[in-house]
Amino acid sequence: MAAKAKSKAGKANTKRKYQDIIYEVKDQVAWVTINRERVLNCFREQSLDEMIDALKSTREDPSIVCAVITGAGKQSFSAGGDFYAMKRLNFNNGYMWNDRMLGLAMTIRGLPIPVIAMINGWCMGGGHELALWCDLAIASENAVLGQTGAKVGACPTVGATQYIPRIIGERLAREMIFCARRFTAKEAAEVGLINKCVPQKDLLAETLKWCETMKGHSALTIRMTKKSLNFESDNLYSSWQQGMELLAHVWGSEEAAEGMNAFLEKRKPNFQKFRMRDKKILADYLAGNEKDLNAPPSMRKKK
Repeated sequence: MAAKAKSKAGKANTKRKYQDIIYEVKDQVAWVTINRERVLNCFREQSLDEMIDALKSTREDPSIVCAVITGAGKQSFSAGGDFYAMKRLNFNNGYMWNDRMLGLAMTIRGLPIPVIAMINGWCMGGGHELALWCDLAIASENAVLGQTGAKVGACPTVGATQYIPRIIGERLAREMIFCARRFTAKEAAEVGLINKCVPQKDLLAETLKWCETMKGHSALTIRMTKKSLNFESDNLYSSWQQGMELLAHVWGSEEAAEGMNAFLEKRKPNFQKFRMRDKKILADYLAGNEKDLNAPPSMRKKK
């Protein structure tokens, strides 16, 4: 009876209850599903906290072979940060968001097991950074990957600026970020942004094939080689820290507000007004130099 109970326990699924995600361990695979389908699985502070907690819990079960991160439904893996959350950020509180992003990235990279991004539909902005943190990425044919920061007044400095140039090269990375270029899953596979593109109906089955393959491999070897594979890019940690501080200056800025409001209002953002305003400010500064306004009053040229 005891042996029978033990056998059943080994086959049992492990579940934890969360608000923004669904977490389940099934057949030695940990599944983390962003469950905010109504907002294209955009994440907020609670979502990030829950993903960190769920993924860290895999350390409590050495029989877990790998983890898979995905989004609920077929429309989106994750469209990034929820603008209703990010609109509340500014220089004073932005570090709390940025630290959560870094915390999730370091959790994924620090796990002794491979983490797979199973991408269905939109994979944009911070959602794409989430996929970049993962060890492997597989996408359905309906997936679209991109960095939208330049269009909405946000900086992709929590992974994108560090990893994309290493994966697809400097030129293409700059085009992707500066021009907000999007890649279909097929294009992404061709340039190496993801490992594989498959028909949507085969996405789960193909992902499970990877999981099954790794079940037959040495857990110790995978743990050691993941640490070794991460060695060089781990040295980018200082760049992440700098990137988060740069991003903190963007949160709460007029340009960030314009970009996010325009997106939510389904209109084109007007960033030109900021360029023209800054042009006038600079012209006034230069004119002041010509008038000796950069000297004490007693030393200025007499009119």
